[in-house]
Amino acid sequence: MAELPLSIAMAPNPRSRAILEGRIAPAGIAFHATPMFPSEIFWRQLKYAEFDVSEMSMSSLLIYAARGGRDWVGIPVFTTRRFFHTGIWVRKDRGIEKPADLKGKRLGVPEYQQTAALWGRGVLQHEFGVSPTEIEWHMERTEEVSHGGATGFKPPPGVTLHRIPPDKNIGSMLVSGELDGALHYILDTNLVDRSRIALEDRPEVRRLFPDPAAEGRRYFAKTGLFPINHGMMVRRSIAEKNPWVVLNIYNAFRDAKDRWLAQVSEAAEAHATTGLLAPDAAAALKEDPYPYGVRANRTVLETIAAYSHEQGLTPRVLALDEVFAHNTLEV
Repeated sequence: MAELPLSIAMAPNPRSRAILEGRIAPAGIAFHATPMFPSEIFWRQLKYAEFDVSEMSMSSLLIYAARGGRDWVGIPVFTTRRFFHTGIWVRKDRGIEKPADLKGKRLGVPEYQQTAALWGRGVLQHEFGVSPTEIEWHMERTEEVSHGGATGFKPPPGVTLHRIPPDKNIGSMLVSGELDGALHYILDTNLVDRSRIALEDRPEVRRLFPDPAAEGRRYFAKTGLFPINHGMMVRRSIAEKNPWVVLNIYNAFRDAKDRWLAQVSEAAEAHATTGLLAPDAAAALKEDPYPYGVRANRTVLETIAAYSHEQGLTPRVLALDEVFAHNTLEV
């Protein structure tokens, strides 16, 4: 049987690079891969549906499904996870010493509906008592190239949202003092994002959390949540005509991640025997911090679905079977 040719767009990352480079392929499928920065992938997929399979913002996938979108179905392969609130930037001269000090401040965000912003706002509200309506938001992406432009985004009730003019960006407005901080900051050359200033080099700004890693550990220890940012999706017409495609893709991504984890663990053990890495750190690397599948991630997926509704991005809390292919719900 000839292999099914499918186009795929995804960002390079260590756990799935073998897929992107063709070293691991789903059974019965020939991928034609395009590496790309996520911001651009999501805009092009949501607006133009260019690829058969792609990485996708979890927030945008929830919004798309809530609005009755049927062209795509999710696969529970989660390509990136991060403690997004630990990346908040603030100006040093605005008296912002703790998260509660963000109330009444002007914060930049690449896109209001993006997953990083959704998680960041959720943590600010539930951990630190800062509601999205207590912040003045400034969004960098224009409607033409934003994910929200393709999903019909409107600012939720009670939210103050301004569009950053085309001749400015989050970085320039932070440096000039027009913004007090940034919930999320993207410094990458792509067709969607336009900030170009490396904030690490600027004396005017600093991280809200001086030790982001420590705050991430605190949050995880308390909540057990390792926020999911991106997942994968496939064209529904392909999945319905060839139901085997979904799990074959899932298995290939799982195999790629397992091989990466084995290499990391092997290197960790070697470093531990030389004293370059503490034995407990080597043992920790044997655990999989990036589990795939709906079952292993049900709590974090239900949390982001609840946050999406709570923040006015979706009209109801979506059930996971509305988002992911039915034959993946038990893996």
